[in-house]
Amino acid sequence: MSYKVAVVGATGNVGREMLNVLVERKFPASEVVALASTRSNGKEVSFGDGVLKVKALDYYDFKGVDLCLMSAGGRISKEWSPKIAAAGAVVIDNSSAWRMDRDVPLVVPEVNADALGQMKKGIIANPNCSTIQLVVALKPLNDEAKIKRVIVSTYQSVSGTGKEAMDELFTQTRAVFVADPIEANVYPKQIAFNVIPHGGDFLDSGFTTEEFKMMVETNKILDPDIQLTCTVVRVPVFVGHSESVNVEFERPITAERARQILRAAPGVLVVDKREPGGYVTPLECVGEDATFVSRIRKDPTVEHGLHMWIVSDNLRKGAALNAVQIAECMINRKMLKAA
Repeated sequence: MSYKVAVVGATGNVGREMLNVLVERKFPASEVVALASTRSNGKEVSFGDGVLKVKALDYYDFKGVDLCLMSAGGRISKEWSPKIAAAGAVVIDNSSAWRMDRDVPLVVPEVNADALGQMKKGIIANPNCSTIQLVVALKPLNDEAKIKRVIVSTYQSVSGTGKEAMDELFTQTRAVFVADPIEANVYPKQIAFNVIPHGGDFLDSGFTTEEFKMMVETNKILDPDIQLTCTVVRVPVFVGHSESVNVEFERPITAERARQILRAAPGVLVVDKREPGGYVTPLECVGEDATFVSRIRKDPTVEHGLHMWIVSDNLRKGAALNAVQIAECMINRKMLKAA
């Protein structure tokens, strides 16, 4: 059985990666349609050995579309996802628009695939990129020793903000070397050769929206009893999010036992040698499907605690790959029907 697939936001970083992942994983698509805003109408995007001509979302008839991979931002998703679902397609949305809706499953297939059965609106939400890699690593450990508290500091690449942010990092870096003026348009401060402890908008609590997403999404996906706090930091890296994670458990667990569990966990690759270079950096995770875990060690300040370093390609597992894996999971469970 094959499916007609629409990719909304096909000209963006994540949309292009979705097209790549569909090809790489040989997704059973009878047809793939690339959609974007009217200003992108007629542009071409790569698809395998060929190209797709981009069509305008505003004028597209979704009748006959079985699956829509949506990566066009929250405002567009709020307007279009219900319309597309009403036309008969299942929408897998990459924005934050639907994540906390009780009738919309928030899914990471390795963690909570059973939540797909709770879909009521024809929409499934893809979690925040930093949340996805975190819960993939935490799930097997939570099953073993029950997580009590998590403290996360993220080191997030600029691609998580979009193509304009990647261009800004490139332009600023070049400007530093040739002594040109530094212009900051996407971020409030210079990102080249700098780090910015700020992601999203500030809330009254002092946290930012990016930090809040990680807190509430982890609770919805993994366990509502987990207490999680975090600081989001943007770093001058093009692709690949990193996280320094401190976990406190209710039951005993050693670093060696954690390594054993994570080595057997789906979607996880442990690279943890206690020597220079015996860990994974964001540069090395680009283009990889796995969530990499390194620097696993005991936290001596609490009774049952561990430290970890978690790295993943935010455009792949953090967005495009996870969305396609959700669709594959639905096919395997006979939940995605062809028109």
